[in-house]
Amino acid sequence: MPDDLSQSTTGQIPTNLRLLVLLERIAAEGAPVSPSALSTALDLPKATIHRLLATAEDEGFLQRDLDGRSYGPGVRLRKLSANTLSSQRVRTERLLVMKALAEEVGETCNLAAPGRYGMVYLDRVETHWPLRIQLPVGTQVPFYCTASGKMYLSSLRQDKLLRLLETMPLDPQTPASITDPKKLLDEIAATRARGYSTDDQEFMEGMAAIAIPICDDKSRLLTTLSIHAPIQRHNLSELENSIDALRRAGKSLEQIVL
Repeated sequence: MPDDLSQSTTGQIPTNLRLLVLLERIAAEGAPVSPSALSTALDLPKATIHRLLATAEDEGFLQRDLDGRSYGPGVRLRKLSANTLSSQRVRTERLLVMKALAEEVGETCNLAAPGRYGMVYLDRVETHWPLRIQLPVGTQVPFYCTASGKMYLSSLRQDKLLRLLETMPLDPQTPASITDPKKLLDEIAATRARGYSTDDQEFMEGMAAIAIPICDDKSRLLTTLSIHAPIQRHNLSELENSIDALRRAGKSLEQIVL
């Protein structure tokens, strides 16, 4: 059997592996995929593809895109991915990297992954300071007003970003939250250009944060690495002085994941 199942053709993919190969293909695309594109890529009959998609959608592994035809990862596939990233060996190694970063910058660092409605915290290492922001693992925070969320938004294709912003509620979390879609697009463009994102009391008054992307070998965002602090200790400009340390830690995390 070939090592790369996604390149297999009809007759070479055992029946009991076809659903797995389909999920693998959709996950690898990084964008919603149409049934016809899957049929061509996997060299399987359209009827077979539609049957597999229906099964995966019913079980929550896939969900339809806004166009109603294409498919992307569903809740269960995203949880499977998060659990894989959280396997004991990988988690132990990444926590060591995050602990070293937290000690170097003197503030809490977080690893977050995009969920359906916001960024979900996968891991965090706390600062030693008694004054700190409590955002435990499993917390979901908005895309548009957090450093991790804006980093994710900056990784999207422009057409998908525009569709998402059309449906996303931009409720003010603080007086500094960016709730005007045009201004948010400008902020996302600036984020994309500089390679890191910021949160200047936009999600929580009195808190600043910066974040960078953790990417796969195709430069697609997997998670974000961020540090945040009460502005009594570090305002945004001071946090930005730690961007080199954040990027070094990010490179180490990418080597662990890959």
